[in-house]
Amino acid sequence: MIELVNIEKSYRKKGGGKKIVLDGVSAQFERGHSYGLIGNNGAGKSTLLRIMGGAERPNYGYVRKDVNISWPLGFSGSFNGSLSGVENLRFVCRIYDADVATVSDFVHDFAELGKNILEPVKTYSSGMRQRLAFALSMAIDFEVYLVDETLAVGDAAFQAKCHREFELRRAHSDILLTSHSPAMLEEYCTRGAVLHDGVLTMFDSIKDALDYYRGVNA
Repeated sequence: MIELVNIEKSYRKKGGGKKIVLDGVSAQFERGHSYGLIGNNGAGKSTLLRIMGGAERPNYGYVRKDVNISWPLGFSGSFNGSLSGVENLRFVCRIYDADVATVSDFVHDFAELGKNILEPVKTYSSGMRQRLAFALSMAIDFEVYLVDETLAVGDAAFQAKCHREFELRRAHSDILLTSHSPAMLEEYCTRGAVLHDGVLTMFDSIKDALDYYRGVNA
Protein backbone atom coordinates (compact mmCIF):
# COMPACT_ATOMS: atom_id res chain seq x y z
CA MET A 1 0.00 0.00 0.00
CA ILE A 2 1.01 3.61 -0.59
CA GLU A 3 -0.26 6.14 1.93
CA LEU A 4 -0.06 9.90 1.59
CA VAL A 5 -0.08 11.65 4.95
CA ASN A 6 -1.00 15.35 4.96
CA ILE A 7 1.09 16.17 1.89
CA GLU A 8 1.56 19.87 1.21
CA LYS A 9 3.41 21.32 -1.76
CA SER A 10 3.65 24.89 -3.00
CA TYR A 11 5.86 26.88 -5.37
CA ARG A 12 6.96 30.48 -5.39
CA LYS A 13 5.28 32.53 -8.12
CA LYS A 14 7.03 35.14 -10.19
CA GLY A 15 6.27 38.52 -8.73
CA GLY A 16 5.70 37.14 -5.24
CA GLY A 17 3.26 34.89 -3.47
CA LYS A 18 2.96 31.15 -3.85
CA LYS A 19 0.90 28.60 -5.73
CA ILE A 20 -0.45 25.75 -3.60
CA VAL A 21 -0.73 22.55 -5.63
CA LEU A 22 -1.20 20.00 -2.83
CA ASP A 23 -3.13 21.21 0.20
CA GLY A 24 -2.89 18.65 3.01
CA VAL A 25 -3.48 15.61 0.79
CA SER A 26 -4.06 12.31 2.60
CA ALA A 27 -5.02 9.14 0.72
CA GLN A 28 -4.36 5.40 0.43
CA PHE A 29 -3.57 3.50 -2.77
CA GLU A 30 -4.16 -0.21 -2.22
CA ARG A 31 -2.26 -3.06 -3.87
CA GLY A 32 -4.16 -5.02 -6.48
CA HIS A 33 -5.69 -1.92 -8.06
CA SER A 34 -4.50 0.48 -10.75
CA TYR A 35 -5.43 4.13 -10.25
CA GLY A 36 -6.03 6.92 -12.72
CA LEU A 37 -4.96 10.35 -11.46
CA ILE A 38 -7.11 13.01 -13.12
CA GLY A 39 -6.85 16.79 -13.10
CA ASN A 40 -6.46 19.92 -15.18
CA ASN A 41 -3.12 21.09 -16.54
CA GLY A 42 -1.13 22.57 -13.69
CA ALA A 43 -3.23 20.87 -11.02
CA GLY A 44 -0.18 19.09 -9.58
CA LYS A 45 -0.57 15.55 -10.93
CA SER A 46 3.04 15.22 -12.08
CA THR A 47 4.26 16.78 -8.83
CA LEU A 48 2.28 14.24 -6.83
CA LEU A 49 3.71 11.33 -8.86
CA ARG A 50 7.26 12.60 -8.34
CA ILE A 51 6.64 12.89 -4.59
CA MET A 52 5.23 9.36 -4.46
CA GLY A 53 8.23 8.04 -6.39
CA GLY A 54 10.73 9.92 -4.23
CA ALA A 55 12.02 12.22 -6.98
CA GLU A 56 10.65 15.34 -5.22
CA ARG A 57 10.00 16.22 -1.60
CA PRO A 58 6.85 17.78 -0.20
CA ASN A 59 6.99 20.96 1.87
CA TYR A 60 5.17 19.08 4.61
CA GLY A 61 3.83 15.58 5.22
CA TYR A 62 5.24 12.25 4.11
CA VAL A 63 4.65 9.12 2.04
CA ARG A 64 4.38 5.75 3.79
CA LYS A 65 4.75 2.67 1.57
CA ASP A 66 5.46 -1.05 1.76
CA VAL A 67 5.94 -1.54 -1.99
CA ASN A 68 8.75 -0.60 -4.38
CA ILE A 69 7.68 2.18 -6.74
CA SER A 70 9.19 3.25 -10.04
CA TRP A 71 9.96 6.82 -10.97
CA PRO A 72 7.57 8.21 -13.66
CA LEU A 73 8.23 6.35 -16.91
CA GLY A 74 10.57 8.32 -19.13
CA PHE A 75 11.38 10.82 -16.36
CA SER A 76 15.11 11.54 -16.47
CA GLY A 77 15.25 14.55 -14.17
CA SER A 78 17.08 12.64 -11.43
CA PHE A 79 20.05 11.61 -13.60
CA ASN A 80 23.43 13.10 -12.75
CA GLY A 81 24.44 14.79 -15.99
CA SER A 82 28.16 14.56 -15.26
CA LEU A 83 27.99 10.76 -14.94
CA SER A 84 27.75 8.41 -17.90
CA GLY A 85 24.68 6.34 -18.64
CA VAL A 86 26.40 3.29 -17.18
CA GLU A 87 27.40 5.15 -14.01
CA ASN A 88 23.84 6.41 -13.52
CA LEU A 89 22.62 2.86 -14.09
CA ARG A 90 24.93 1.49 -11.40
CA PHE A 91 23.84 4.21 -8.99
CA VAL A 92 20.16 3.34 -9.54
CA CYS A 93 20.93 -0.35 -8.98
CA ARG A 94 22.51 0.44 -5.62
CA ILE A 95 19.46 2.46 -4.56
CA TYR A 96 17.00 -0.28 -5.51
CA ASP A 97 19.25 -3.22 -4.57
CA ALA A 98 19.09 -4.56 -8.14
CA ASP A 99 21.65 -6.82 -9.81
CA VAL A 100 23.96 -4.59 -11.85
CA ALA A 101 24.85 -7.20 -14.47
CA THR A 102 21.20 -8.15 -15.14
CA VAL A 103 20.06 -4.52 -15.34
CA SER A 104 23.03 -3.56 -17.53
CA ASP A 105 22.33 -6.33 -20.04
CA PHE A 106 18.66 -5.35 -20.30
CA VAL A 107 19.35 -1.61 -20.63
CA HIS A 108 22.11 -2.06 -23.21
CA ASP A 109 19.75 -4.13 -25.36
CA PHE A 110 16.56 -2.15 -24.80
CA ALA A 111 17.70 1.49 -24.82
CA GLU A 112 19.67 1.17 -28.09
CA LEU A 113 22.20 3.80 -27.03
CA GLY A 114 25.27 1.92 -28.24
CA LYS A 115 28.57 3.48 -27.14
CA ASN A 116 26.72 6.61 -26.02
CA ILE A 117 25.89 4.82 -22.79
CA LEU A 118 29.55 5.41 -21.82
CA GLU A 119 29.23 9.17 -22.35
CA PRO A 120 28.03 11.77 -19.80
CA VAL A 121 24.24 12.01 -19.71
CA LYS A 122 24.45 15.79 -20.13
CA THR A 123 25.58 15.14 -23.73
CA TYR A 124 22.42 13.14 -24.49
CA SER A 125 19.47 14.44 -26.45
CA SER A 126 16.16 14.51 -24.56
CA GLY A 127 15.09 11.39 -26.46
CA MET A 128 18.21 9.49 -25.43
CA ARG A 129 17.67 10.44 -21.79
CA GLN A 130 14.07 9.25 -21.99
CA ARG A 131 15.09 5.93 -23.55
CA LEU A 132 17.62 5.35 -20.78
CA ALA A 133 15.06 6.23 -18.09
CA PHE A 134 12.38 4.01 -19.63
CA ALA A 135 14.78 1.09 -20.06
CA LEU A 136 15.88 1.38 -16.44
CA SER A 137 12.25 1.39 -15.31
CA MET A 138 11.59 -1.81 -17.22
CA ALA A 139 14.85 -3.46 -16.10
CA ILE A 140 13.91 -3.30 -12.40
CA ASP A 141 10.93 -5.31 -11.21
CA PHE A 142 8.71 -2.68 -9.57
CA GLU A 143 5.45 -3.53 -7.82
CA VAL A 144 3.94 -0.17 -8.79
CA TYR A 145 4.70 1.78 -11.97
CA LEU A 146 4.16 5.52 -12.17
CA VAL A 147 3.05 6.68 -15.61
CA ASP A 148 2.88 10.41 -16.37
CA GLU A 149 0.83 10.82 -19.56
CA THR A 150 2.83 8.45 -21.76
CA LEU A 151 3.45 4.72 -21.91
CA ALA A 152 6.21 4.95 -24.48
CA VAL A 153 9.00 7.19 -25.79
CA GLY A 154 11.00 7.53 -28.99
CA ASP A 155 10.04 6.79 -32.59
CA ALA A 156 7.24 4.45 -33.69
CA ALA A 157 9.37 1.30 -33.58
CA PHE A 158 10.74 2.09 -30.13
CA GLN A 159 7.27 3.00 -28.85
CA ALA A 160 5.97 -0.37 -30.01
CA LYS A 161 8.78 -2.07 -28.07
CA CYS A 162 7.92 0.00 -25.00
CA HIS A 163 4.27 -1.03 -25.17
CA ARG A 164 5.16 -4.72 -25.50
CA GLU A 165 7.48 -4.59 -22.51
CA PHE A 166 5.00 -2.61 -20.42
CA GLU A 167 2.24 -5.15 -21.09
CA LEU A 168 4.47 -7.84 -19.56
CA ARG A 169 4.78 -5.75 -16.39
CA ARG A 170 1.02 -5.26 -16.06
CA ALA A 171 0.56 -8.96 -15.34
CA HIS A 172 2.05 -8.59 -11.86
CA SER A 173 2.32 -4.85 -11.16
CA ASP A 174 -0.09 -2.01 -10.40
CA ILE A 175 -0.17 1.33 -12.22
CA LEU A 176 -0.66 4.93 -11.14
CA LEU A 177 -1.46 6.77 -14.36
CA THR A 178 -2.05 10.42 -15.21
CA SER A 179 -3.72 11.11 -18.54
CA HIS A 180 -6.17 13.46 -20.24
CA SER A 181 -7.53 10.54 -22.28
CA PRO A 182 -10.66 8.94 -20.74
CA ALA A 183 -10.23 5.92 -23.02
CA MET A 184 -6.67 5.36 -21.80
CA LEU A 185 -7.70 5.76 -18.16
CA GLU A 186 -10.57 3.29 -18.53
CA GLU A 187 -8.32 0.79 -20.33
CA TYR A 188 -5.58 0.70 -17.69
CA CYS A 189 -7.25 1.76 -14.42
CA THR A 190 -9.93 0.34 -12.13
CA ARG A 191 -10.00 3.14 -9.55
CA GLY A 192 -9.58 6.89 -9.80
CA ALA A 193 -8.49 10.02 -7.98
CA VAL A 194 -9.27 13.62 -8.95
CA LEU A 195 -6.90 16.45 -8.02
CA HIS A 196 -8.70 19.80 -7.99
CA ASP A 197 -7.72 23.02 -6.20
CA GLY A 198 -5.09 21.17 -4.17
CA VAL A 199 -7.55 18.54 -2.89
CA LEU A 200 -7.39 14.85 -3.88
CA THR A 201 -10.74 13.01 -3.99
CA MET A 202 -10.60 9.19 -4.21
CA PHE A 203 -13.07 6.94 -6.05
CA ASP A 204 -13.51 3.15 -6.13
CA SER A 205 -14.44 3.38 -9.82
CA ILE A 206 -12.55 5.12 -12.62
CA LYS A 207 -15.91 5.93 -14.22
CA ASP A 208 -17.07 7.73 -11.06
CA ALA A 209 -13.80 9.66 -10.98
CA LEU A 210 -14.23 10.77 -14.59
CA ASP A 211 -17.84 11.80 -13.96
CA TYR A 212 -16.77 13.87 -10.95
CA TYR A 213 -13.96 15.50 -12.93
CA ARG A 214 -16.39 16.49 -15.70
CA GLY A 215 -18.72 17.91 -13.06
CA VAL A 216 -16.15 20.18 -11.39
CA ASN A 217 -15.15 21.48 -14.84
CA ALA A 218 -18.66 21.98 -16.18
